[in-house]
Amino acid sequence: MPLFSSKFAPLIPRLRRLSTAAATAGGEDPKLSRIADELLALSSAELDDYSALMRLKLRLSLTSSPAAGLGPGAAGDAASGSAGAEEAAAVKTAFDVKIEKYDAAAKIKIIKEVRAMTDLGLKEAKELVEKAPVVVRAGLPKEEAEALAAKLKAAGAAVALE
Repeated sequence: MPLFSSKFAPLIPRLRRLSTAAATAGGEDPKLSRIADELLALSSAELDDYSALMRLKLRLSLTSSPAAGLGPGAAGDAASGSAGAEEAAAVKTAFDVKIEKYDAAAKIKIIKEVRAMTDLGLKEAKELVEKAPVVVRAGLPKEEAEALAAKLKAAGAAVALE
């Protein structure tokens, strides 16, 4: 699964033009221009390897989107690795609602809420709640995830958004 080339392949010709224009305009850093030219000359497989290597160096997840962690300045220096991870977390658009733990007295209320927010039957919802910590819903927009988390907290569960 290509991490880099699949999303940025259409941009490579444009980047090459920009790189050439910058080189003729003068005033740019020759080291950066050389690095850019070398990156543009890499094959798709090499770009994928490079992308994975940069993610490891910046301490980013290998499964996150390429554009999320490599924003402007994220690859500037080693200290920006944590800033890139924070930026990736700030851009997050899909959240998981996870039940961490619950009070035994509130178990029935929590099962009812889980049934209401999922298409599970009584038995499946009960088994899901008993497996805590467990993700109840995944890939939700922030507003919807917060609303579901608030309902579960009101029912007596300790909820985390991931």
